Amino acid sequence: MNRLNLITLGVKDMVESLKFYREGLGFEVIVYGEETNPDVIFFNNGGTKISLFPIDRLVKDINEANPPAMGDGFNGITLAYNGKSKEEVDQVFDLAKKAGAKIVKEPETVFWGGYSGYFQDPNGYYWEVAYGDMWQFDENDMLIITNN
Repeated sequence: MNRLNLITLGVKDMVESLKFYREGLGFEVIVYGEETNPDVIFFNNGGTKISLFPIDRLVKDINEANPPAMGDGFNGITLAYNGKSKEEVDQVFDLAKKAGAKIVKEPETVFWGGYSGYFQDPNGYYWEVAYGDMWQFDENDMLIITNN
């Protein structure tokens, strides 16, 4: 089991989330159901895919008889966009700001030598946008992780 194919984010407002990700951040998406009331939204990005699903239905999908409690706090999960330059990080942050993201930490030089910042989407999910001059990418723009 050495693969992660899909990350599903439970969201409170599917229409608002669709607008934020498609129109605001420019993700190519596939919408199942009506645009005014989507059943599920898939991101057509390279590598691991992301989907959006109504959170009230997601908790019931996990366990209908005893669904997990939904909280407002940090759940220990962040999503990341790895850029190929500091300028790319700044461009993605500008896009996120225009889309209405809540800026948590403006991009800055960080302890590990890279350049990184955080924003939150309309549902409170944290996105890190980062650049490291030590990073390499494959032909699909996926980050190459090595033990060097």
